[in-house]
Amino acid sequence: MTENRGTLGERVCDLRKRRGLSQSELATASKVSVSTVRKLEQGSAGETRMETVRALAAALRVPTTALVRRQPPEDPAPGPAPWQPLLEAVAAPRPARLDEEPTTPGLLAALAEVRRLHIAKRMADEVTVLVPLLREVDALDSSPEVRSIRAQLLHMGGAMLTQARQYEGAELALRRALDDAPDRVRAASVVATSSWLLLRQGRLDKASELAQRWADDMEPKLSRAPVETIAAWGWLLLHGASASLRDARDGEADDMMRLARAAATVTGTITPSSTRPDPWGPVVVAYKAAERGVILDRPDEVLRAGQRLVGSGAGQETDYHRHRLDVARAYTMVRKYPEAVEVLTAIHAAQPEWLVQQRYAQDIMGHVIRRRHTLTPQMRVLADALSVPA
Repeated sequence: MTENRGTLGERVCDLRKRRGLSQSELATASKVSVSTVRKLEQGSAGETRMETVRALAAALRVPTTALVRRQPPEDPAPGPAPWQPLLEAVAAPRPARLDEEPTTPGLLAALAEVRRLHIAKRMADEVTVLVPLLREVDALDSSPEVRSIRAQLLHMGGAMLTQARQYEGAELALRRALDDAPDRVRAASVVATSSWLLLRQGRLDKASELAQRWADDMEPKLSRAPVETIAAWGWLLLHGASASLRDARDGEADDMMRLARAAATVTGTITPSSTRPDPWGPVVVAYKAAERGVILDRPDEVLRAGQRLVGSGAGQETDYHRHRLDVARAYTMVRKYPEAVEVLTAIHAAQPEWLVQQRYAQDIMGHVIRRRHTLTPQMRVLADALSVPA
């Protein structure tokens, strides 16, 4: 089969011929230059951007994964040192019983503190509080209440390790969180994060399949289901749609996004609280919908959405700032580099710990540097803050 040939260029060439297209016709259909198509098939193109691969896959009517088998994952963050205590707490066997056993009210109060730090993306402080708390709950008997607390702690730990690109530790934390999940809603929330982890690892087909399978299994009656159930279902749909869109399965992505919008319309806005670390609602869905413009090379759509959604992040700051990264990327796509830097600078001022973990932000700033003859002092400061390679 075509997919068995070794290189990306060979698979593009085989599929192009199977579709009866010339190199020029493929270039026109995909909006990729003829020279790029030619170099790719000759094996002289160097590293190919995933945006280019996605455009070629769409023109050839195959999933992105049919060309690359697996999208290159975001590189793990260099050196696990800041995350080592959390990695050890997630992986360590159950410790000996503590001298003084924690009380349930004490555990719940500590859980609320971890959740507060998680929402604020104060990642270093979250690790400091989360690690000893994980060791405490691992030392206790597995009553239903303790298992529920442990599931929530492991879920937040897994999300943070995914953000930090510590993928093996994130996978273990999320697997343990799923084992301890007290109900279907909590389990679905963990699975949504697991789908996001798969996406960041480049496993687009697996990410989409996992989210879609769980969404199909738990599809609620929108007229009477609890809002927490609908929100968990909605997050599954959003992650599945994001993976499917990147995998050039636009129809699946559109279907899931349509259902996510319906879910958000029913629930309205749900802000983070003492029991829920993730926001949900129409604005969150709008952020994810705007992402489509970056993936499909339609920066004007992203910039129009950005104007509508500016300042809409109250109670959902991280999702808002992730959307603003899409806006910054759209500015680079239309060669408005100072505007892109202004957006990145504002995000850095609001959530510096979170931003420096974003490979996406580093890539955007790297793109600015490559396109500019000289850098302003603001650009140099931001490049240093994001550790953009020289």
